[in-house]
Amino acid sequence: MHTITFDTASEDLKSVILKTIKDKEETIIATDEGAVVILDEREWSNIKETLRLLSDKDSLAALIESHASRDKGERPEGIGPEEAFKDV
Repeated sequence: MHTITFDTASEDLKSVILKTIKDKEETIIATDEGAVVILDEREWSNIKETLRLLSDKDSLAALIESHASRDKGERPEGIGPEEAFKDV
């Protein structure tokens, strides 16, 4: 995570944005009143999807179950994409 001042960001916002995208790391722009975070759009999409999965009780239960199986060295039976994503 990279923190810069508002003044620094405003001097060359394009470079700040391009660096954030290239590094795939958040950039915090701080002011005396508070701060904002900018991040790559793909990273934001990934965060939103993770939050969605974690907030869905069925998805979370399936995730926990699959991790427990993996930790035991078990491999799930293969299924096709249609079956895997039938509820999406």
